[in-house]
Amino acid sequence: MEVDGTGTPCEQDGNPSDSQVQGYSEPNLPEDIWYHMHSLMPMQDAAQFACVARAFVCSWRCRPCLDLSEQTFGNGYRKYGSARDFNRKVDHILKNHSGIGVKAFKFNVPPVYDEDSVHLDRLDSWLQIAVKPGIKELRLILTADKKYNFPCSLLSGETGATLQYLSLAFCHFHPTVKLGCFRSLTKLQLSMVHITASELGWLLSNSLALELLKLRNCNNINCLKIPCLQRLSYLEVICCTGLKEIESKAPNISSVWVAGDPHVQLSLENTCHIKTLNMDCSNFAFYARTNLPSIMPNLEALSVRSYTEMVNTPMVPSKFLHLKSLSIAVGGLTFDFLSLASFLDASPSLQTFILEIFREFKERVSVFEDHSDMRIMPGHHHSKLKHVKIIKFSAAKSLAELTCHILESATSLECLTLDTTHGMPRCSVNRTGKCSFMLKEAVVEAQKGVLVAQAFIKPKVPPTVEFNVLEPCTWCHDVGSYF
Repeated sequence: MEVDGTGTPCEQDGNPSDSQVQGYSEPNLPEDIWYHMHSLMPMQDAAQFACVARAFVCSWRCRPCLDLSEQTFGNGYRKYGSARDFNRKVDHILKNHSGIGVKAFKFNVPPVYDEDSVHLDRLDSWLQIAVKPGIKELRLILTADKKYNFPCSLLSGETGATLQYLSLAFCHFHPTVKLGCFRSLTKLQLSMVHITASELGWLLSNSLALELLKLRNCNNINCLKIPCLQRLSYLEVICCTGLKEIESKAPNISSVWVAGDPHVQLSLENTCHIKTLNMDCSNFAFYARTNLPSIMPNLEALSVRSYTEMVNTPMVPSKFLHLKSLSIAVGGLTFDFLSLASFLDASPSLQTFILEIFREFKERVSVFEDHSDMRIMPGHHHSKLKHVKIIKFSAAKSLAELTCHILESATSLECLTLDTTHGMPRCSVNRTGKCSFMLKEAVVEAQKGVLVAQAFIKPKVPPTVEFNVLEPCTWCHDVGSYF
C-alpha cells in the first residue's frame, strides 16, 4: 500500500498486506483497543500508520473523526497545482468512510484553491456522506465567499438533534422551522455567514442547551435577540457591521466579548453574573471606569480597546472589588495616560495590568522636553498588583509618569516589563525566523522609549522587582541607520 502526498492511504489500500514490513507482527490486542489507539492519533499520522500496520487498516476506515484541512494535508497538496487531486483524495477518504457513523467532520478548503471552486461542486455530496444521525461536531470553513448555500436539510430530524458543535465560515446558512430542535447543540460559531436576524433567532430559540455563541462578520444581522437560554455562558459578537442592537435574556452569561460599532445598543440580563468582559470600542475606557463598577460589580477580568479615547479617565469613588486582570489598549492625542491610575486605585484585588499604546501620527510631549515637573499621585497604594506590562512604551511624558506612579504605589510588584516594540513574537520564537515588520518611525520611537526606560524608570525600580526592557531586534531592524 502506498502513501500519497497528503499522508492518506492510496486507492489500492484494499490489500494492505502487499506493503507490510516483512516479519513484522503486531501485538495481540483486542480490536476495540486498536480502534481507540488509532482514534487518538492526528489524522495524518493515523493514515500513515494504516499504510504500514495491518491492525490499523480497519480502524482507519472506521475512524469517527475526519479532519480534512490544511493542517491534515500539510504542504504536500500544493505541488499538485489544482483542485482535481485534492478532490480525488477527499472522494477516496469519504468513500471508505461511508456509512460508518462519522462523529466529527471538519472541512477546510485549502487557500491555494481560492480561485478554483471545483470542490464546491462536490461539497454537497461529501456532506451527505459525513453528516448523518449521530454526528456531534461539524465545522465547515471556506476560505472565500463563493456564495455556497449550506444544505440545511442535512440537519433535519435526528441529525440536528445529536449535533453538539456547529461552526460555519464563508457560506450562506438559512435554517427553517422544518429542521426541528437542536436539543444537543452547545456551541455555535458563525463567521462571514449570510444569515438573517429572524433565521438566527429561530435557531437560538431551538437550541436550549447552547453554552457558547460566537458571531464574527455576520453583516446581515441587524438585531441580535437571545432568548432565555439558561446554559449560555459565553457571548462573542465581533465586527457585525449591520448590527444595531444586542438584547439578551440569557440569565447566566459570565463572559462577553463585543467589538464593532460603538453605537450598538447592548442590553444584557443579570449583568452581576458577568466575570469577564472584552470591549473593542472607542471612548469605552471612560464609560468602563464610570459605569461598569455598578453595572457589573463582579468583574474579574476586563479588557478594553479604545483606538480613540477623547476624555481622560476620572477619579470616581466606585470600585472594581473583584477585578484581578486588567488589559487596556488606548489611543488619542489628548488622552492623559496618567489618568489610568484611576483604574488601579479602583481595583484593590488587581494582580495583572497590561497596557498597550496605539501608535499616533503626531508625537506627544516627551519626557526629554520637560522632566522637571513630573506629576505624582500621593496616597495611592496597591497591595496585590504583581505583574505590569506596557506595550509600545515610548518617551511620552504622561506614560513615564504613570509608570513611575506604579513603581511608587505597588508594594507587591514582582515584574515590570516595558516593551518598546508592538508586542509581537520575536525572531527567536517566530516560525518565520524574523521579527514582525516595524515602520522606520516606530523603530525610532521605540529607541527613544528605551532611553526613557533606562534614564527615568530604571533608577526607581526596587531591587525586588524584575525589570525588563524589550527593544527592537538589531538583527531584523537596522536601528543604527535611523539615527
